[in-house]
Parts: sequence; C-alpha cells; structure tokens
Amino acid sequence: MKKAMPMLPKITLKQLSVFVSIYQTGSTSRASEALHLSQSAVSSALTELESRLQMPLFERVGRRLNQHPNAHPIYVQAQAILGQALTLEHYHQYQVGQIRIGASTTIGNYVLPTLLARLYEALPDANVDMYIANTQEVVSEVEQLNIDIALVEGTPRPIDIKAIEQRAWRTDTLMIFAKRDSQWLVDMAVYNELDNCYELSVNQLARLPLLVREAGSGTRQIIDEQLLKHLPNAEVVKAIQQSEAIKHMVSADIGLGCLSQHVIETELAAGTLIQVKVAGIDLSRTWWLIWHKARHQTPIWQTFIDILTV
Repeated sequence: MKKAMPMLPKITLKQLSVFVSIYQTGSTSRASEALHLSQSAVSSALTELESRLQMPLFERVGRRLNQHPNAHPIYVQAQAILGQALTLEHYHQYQVGQIRIGASTTIGNYVLPTLLARLYEALPDANVDMYIANTQEVVSEVEQLNIDIALVEGTPRPIDIKAIEQRAWRTDTLMIFAKRDSQWLVDMAVYNELDNCYELSVNQLARLPLLVREAGSGTRQIIDEQLLKHLPNAEVVKAIQQSEAIKHMVSADIGLGCLSQHVIETELAAGTLIQVKVAGIDLSRTWWLIWHKARHQTPIWQTFIDILTV
C-alpha cells in the first residue's frame, strides 16, 4: 500500500501578509503603500486567499472594505504564521544574539541607554537594533512584528489586544516646570521654599502659555487625561514633537512646559529650571513593557527581560 503524500498548502505567505496589512490599515490602497505592491496585486492576493479559505474576509460596500466576522480569527492565525516565518528567516541572527528594541521618546532618550549598557555588560556580542518614536508609532511596529520588545510611556492601544502582551513596568511622574524667575510667574505664583518649587492654582495655570508634546506621544496622552481636562479654558497650548525643544523653549521663557522628571532632572539640579506644582493635579503614570505573542522569545530576549525586572 502506497504511503499517502502530504498535502502542500496552497495559501502563500504573500497572501497572508496582504490580508494582515489590509486588516490593520483598513483599505487595499493603504496596504499597497505599506507593502510596496500595486493595488491590483493586493486585491488579487486577497481574492485568492478568500478563494483558498472558501470564505469571505471583508464585505465590499462600494469602495470600502468592512471586516467580516471571519476576519478576526484568521488575522490571529495569520499573525502567528508570519511571526514564525520571520523567526525562521532570521534564525541565524537570533542565534548570534540579535534583538530589536522599541522605545517611546522619553524612555528611548533618557532611560534606555542605561538599560542597554547593562545588556552589553551581560552579553558583549549582543546585536541590538533600536527604534525610537512616539508611543502610537512604536505599538504599531510591535503589531507588525518589526520589533521584538518595546517600552512605552502611554497606555498601549493595539488594534488587536489579544495579540499583544503588555505588562506594567515602572511608574513615572510628569512635571510642570518653568525657567527660574520666569516672567510668567511674577506676581502670580507662590514660591514654596521648603520644596523649592512654585505653586499655582488650576485657574492661574490656564492663563499661562503651556508647551506640550504632540498627539500620539505617551506624554501627551497623560497630559490630555490628567491635566488638560482641568484646563478647558486654557489660552495657549502649543504642541511640539521633541522634548528637548520644549525644554529649550521653556529655558528661553517662552512659556511653561510639562515633561517627564527624567527629561529635566539635570536642569532642576542645576537650578536653571524649577518645578511648578498645581493644586489637585496628579501627573503620575505607568510605563509599559509590550511584545507580540507570536514573537519568538530568544535567550537575548529573556536576558533583556531579566534586566528590566531587576
């Protein structure tokens, strides 16, 4: 009796990649841009996948694609398959100790360097790639399996919460601050000599120019949720992409700023900047450790986890 030949899958990785990109971006046009394929090639790959699966994944309403109930379970499986394929493709790199670490801006610029030094101390031959951007962008890279592990300031809000593992890591505090002897605090703020800070009421702060990070950053998320909601009548709120730019603008007395304590600790110690406390405002926040559940957890990955949890 002849042994039955194993069946070869007819579904391709390209079809799965196209489907995942359409699922994440919501359209074939945006998926074609992300994958650098023509829109006709993307549409064809989706049609072929639906044919192989013998089920619809999207409902076509005019030019729009709405997710079919079948789409989500297929998306979870496709993510896992693509993750395993990427792991296999980079197997040698994993063996020699490669890791791709993502970090939101404040963590990447002010906290991650010390952590990397400890990683290199433990594994001198480690091959580390870094991606630093705002929280929203970093989470997106983790979702697409482009990053092995990431540290973010804002609460992660992935498209598929079931595919992303997230763990509370540290607590951080944002500080409102000003140039020492700032023009904006004259005849308004009360100086607290014991705590070496100025004190304002919410109404007083609302009348002052405030420099904050851009939408999408973890810092801005906390500012929106825990500060700006108390300032509905704030006169001037300027959004700026870089923490260093905010710090230098405050040093030039353009306005007050609000950033992580890690960003301004040197200037606070030197006395060039000073904290401004606002009664009734709590700006503490949680930093998060995140990774994709389909990502292969290598020895270097585990070493980095151990460093983070010490």
